[in-house]
Amino acid sequence: MAARRGPATLLLVSIDGFRADYLDRGYAPHLARWAAEGVRAQWMTPSYPSLTFPNHYTLVTGLRPDRHGIIHNTMWDDELGGFALSRREAVGNGAWWQGEPIWVGAEKAGLRTATMFWPGSEAPIQGVRPGRWQPYDAAVTNEARVDTVLGWLSESEATRPHLATLYFDRLDKAGHDHGPDSPEARQALGDIDAALGRLHEGLATRGLLDRVNVVVVSDHGMAPLPPSQLLDAESMVAPEDARLVASGESVGFAPLPGRREAAEAQLLGRHPHYECWRKQALPAHWHYGQHPRVPSIVCQMDEGWAAQPRAVAEKRRQMGMRGAHGFDPALPSMRAVFVARGPAFARGRVLRPVDNVDVYPLLTRLLGIPSAHTDGRADTFNAVLVTE
Repeated sequence: MAARRGPATLLLVSIDGFRADYLDRGYAPHLARWAAEGVRAQWMTPSYPSLTFPNHYTLVTGLRPDRHGIIHNTMWDDELGGFALSRREAVGNGAWWQGEPIWVGAEKAGLRTATMFWPGSEAPIQGVRPGRWQPYDAAVTNEARVDTVLGWLSESEATRPHLATLYFDRLDKAGHDHGPDSPEARQALGDIDAALGRLHEGLATRGLLDRVNVVVVSDHGMAPLPPSQLLDAESMVAPEDARLVASGESVGFAPLPGRREAAEAQLLGRHPHYECWRKQALPAHWHYGQHPRVPSIVCQMDEGWAAQPRAVAEKRRQMGMRGAHGFDPALPSMRAVFVARGPAFARGRVLRPVDNVDVYPLLTRLLGIPSAHTDGRADTFNAVLVTE
């Protein structure tokens, strides 16, 4: 085989909501092929809370949400105001995004980067955006996303990105709308896996299979959420005593002025289906509660339960079985996937479970750039990397 020119390109792929056990159920044969041709972890443990934006940003910074500031999909900052996935002006405001994502480090090192919808990539972080980025658009098909990335990777050495990212969201949506074990979720996963097959064929046709290191991850898993297991947030604490900051599975409350004692009396401690703590007293293994954006009181719902404002909960009870994440990251239902193949990786290796903060040090190593400060371990993947 002819020697390739230049360093291998790195492609980071996320399949939002891909639960680790899906890989062994035969639902994703193309991804299973990549695992057999490269490496996989038994599973990857997400960071707390096991939600989309916090964990996607952890994967590219190596920092816990409590450190990088994206502490929930919904947040409040006294200076910046409110943050939600639907607030495009907030998502694109670099002040929310702390730490140094991999594309910023790569750009600072003189490498070219291109991102496809990765959370955080729409904002200038440290004043830096990816060389190429796109505003999130759920209507873009899986095939179009793959073709865009293949177009980037097919460019000449002079313009081809050294780092590219690719993001698939439809498995997560199907899991939320119908449940993680539904035919709809399985179909969505099959469609994404077919897109991975398209990617594999495109790389092979272009002679790029041995020139691209592909790392496939997910942000979290998914658990069933029966309609009878939705609580009204107003039943947890009187609205005149505390403001609901974040709902769902990791629920945050801010006591109103002069009402802290009353709010804490209603919330703190163990309840049927959930438990609440002051932010400073959260379980240590969650590494959570120090960032000023974390609400004063955090309630963690038991697996399969959620809390929403009454109007939202009433509507969702009519929808039948759904799916949810945001539960304790240690639960099997929350386990994420890690698969990698390419010239830097050994063939047919299986790693013990890994922590998602360890992915960022791997990415910097594959790119050959300095690592910013991280909560991850640099040696987690040593055993599966080809000796340089």
